[in-house]
Amino acid sequence: MSKLRGKIPTPDEKRLKLLLYGPAGSGKTTASINFPRPYVIDTEAGCQNDQYVRKVEDRGGAIFSTIEFDDIMSEVMALTEEEHPYKTLVIDPISTVYKVLVDRMEMKVGDEYGKHYGAANKKFEQLSAALVRLDMNVICTCHAKNQYGTGMSLIANTFDGPKKFDYLFDMVMEIQVRGEQRFAMPIKSRVETIKQNVGFEFSYESFAEAYGRDVLERDVKPVALVNAERLAVWEGLLAKLKDRGPLFREKIMTKFKVGDLSEASADVAERSIEKLQAILESEK
Repeated sequence: MSKLRGKIPTPDEKRLKLLLYGPAGSGKTTASINFPRPYVIDTEAGCQNDQYVRKVEDRGGAIFSTIEFDDIMSEVMALTEEEHPYKTLVIDPISTVYKVLVDRMEMKVGDEYGKHYGAANKKFEQLSAALVRLDMNVICTCHAKNQYGTGMSLIANTFDGPKKFDYLFDMVMEIQVRGEQRFAMPIKSRVETIKQNVGFEFSYESFAEAYGRDVLERDVKPVALVNAERLAVWEGLLAKLKDRGPLFREKIMTKFKVGDLSEASADVAERSIEKLQAILESEK
């Protein structure tokens, strides 16, 4: 029997992961909450406006307001493992979350050599992994900021967020307002039907037609996290390998981008358990 664990991908496994940025008033929030059944994590109290509340309600969604990273992680984990009616997670804007987290890390670890940024980025990697794992459409909005080149010459606008945060998204789009119309400019696209650097008038209908309405509107499947029994096995194996140094456990969590082993999916836990068992077996 083959030991290979790869499987042929199916369309059901595809999920939208979209980073949407633009200046204030460009319509990022409006664009996001028009997606199916939005669960909005509102970080600037922007969705408390009556027009947004009505729109979210009409779309079968809900709003949770916070600026705290740990609160957001808790919501994402619950959306991952619980059955619920929501289909699109919107974090609006995520720029605020990052800035607050950097401030929190500065108070915790100091700012010498920029280590507060390093600590904040490490925690954000956990969120990135959780968003990839989540079986929902994910839309993160960002403020726009200027991007400068040689001699501080203005090149373009870019998103205001942690470096490399855009790597996890299969699409990054800048929202632009032209008169009374809203346009989207795909800065990055892994989607064949939405071309990079080819702008289009943005609406949910136009986006769904290009991206695939069936993918955007399909029901969510809960992702099984590691259960208590297998978590105990995992912990036990790590305890047996503690002689490998105090950072061994941390390396495992960094590899799988979790802040705690209990945040890992069942599949991730099993892969790690198998590898740790193989290490112990080889040392006999």
